[in-house]
Amino acid sequence: MGNGDTCSGGGGGGAGRGVRSAIVSPVRICSRTACKASAVFTLTYVYRDSTAVLGPLATYAEPHCYDLCAEHSERLTAPMGWELVRLPVGEEAEPSDDDLEALADAVREAAKPAPGGRQEPVGQGTEVGRRGHLRVLRSDSGSAPVE
Repeated sequence: MGNGDTCSGGGGGGAGRGVRSAIVSPVRICSRTACKASAVFTLTYVYRDSTAVLGPLATYAEPHCYDLCAEHSERLTAPMGWELVRLPVGEEAEPSDDDLEALADAVREAAKPAPGGRQEPVGQGTEVGRRGHLRVLRSDSGSAPVE
């Protein structure tokens, strides 16, 4: 059967054995008829904007997107009256030290208390009632209940 691809599905086969299939492939191929090259780009049409968008290969195959090989993506033209947008394709870069420092600074900033604002009392008060998952608390200082 086919190229040796397997599909391990529920069926009556023995444990650990897969069903050979010439249709299912772990490598996505070009959507163009008779092209068996590996897909490297995904083409999506945005009908509302009359735009065809060609970008990096999508993580998952979608029913309304077309996977294209490098050759077919280079020769691609948009339909008359449509705009073709080619998204930049680059290697996934590791986060730089600047990115990590910016993230750490943002976390530190979010953890700071609000300037001039009073701290919300934590663990202070007495529960005087309950409505579902909400609790009615009375402040220890004797003020009215807060819901």
